[in-house]
Amino acid sequence: MENKICVLSTKKLQSNQKQFLLNAGFSVIEADFIKISTLPFQIKNKPTLLLFTSQNGVKSVLENDKVDELKQIPSICVGSKTRKLLEDNGFIVLATKEYAEELAPIIQKEFSKEHIAFFAGNLRRNVLPDAMNRASIAFDEYLVYQNEESSVKIEAKTNALLFFSPSGIHSYLKQNTIDNQMCFCIGTTTADALQGVTKNIVIANQQTVENVIIQCISYYNNKQYCHSEHNEMK
Repeated sequence: MENKICVLSTKKLQSNQKQFLLNAGFSVIEADFIKISTLPFQIKNKPTLLLFTSQNGVKSVLENDKVDELKQIPSICVGSKTRKLLEDNGFIVLATKEYAEELAPIIQKEFSKEHIAFFAGNLRRNVLPDAMNRASIAFDEYLVYQNEESSVKIEAKTNALLFFSPSGIHSYLKQNTIDNQMCFCIGTTTADALQGVTKNIVIANQQTVENVIIQCISYYNNKQYCHSEHNEMK
């Protein structure tokens, strides 16, 4: 690339994730636009199934003094990364989907007789609670982490923005604008938060940080290839 593409990640990346972008010839700015805090909680009724929608929920449960008891109860979750974190820590996962909308009908069909413990954050969506209520499934919801905006003013000129949640977008827009930058989003829910803001959106194939990075690199590599091919044809 003649001029380095400047990528802003709206969450701090792991060193290997950042290196992937650097190796591809990008310059990288990173800042945490969201602050996550785990919250203490107490189990009210003994569940027969655990429901997680994010890695943050898993991390909070791992800090709970009843975690060894909870590990004896099977789980279902949203996201492959959430599943990996659960299984790496000794939980048994019965079902996983990348989106809550995909998991909802499975809960209604296969787990309607369970008593579910739903571990959520303060910004959780209504998709799964509404689905469980419609099917008259017994569940207790636990607020186990807090998601707070931590907006940062970015002075540098950026070409690409990496977004990992709707709240990250809202936090970014508090002090920054989206002009002609390409926005790479971890999923459709995140991309929906850009409606009316920009049409320059690429959505990851998988809801992982790594895939967002891959989409970014692939986009600019293809753009460079097309530009070079066009020049050669002149």
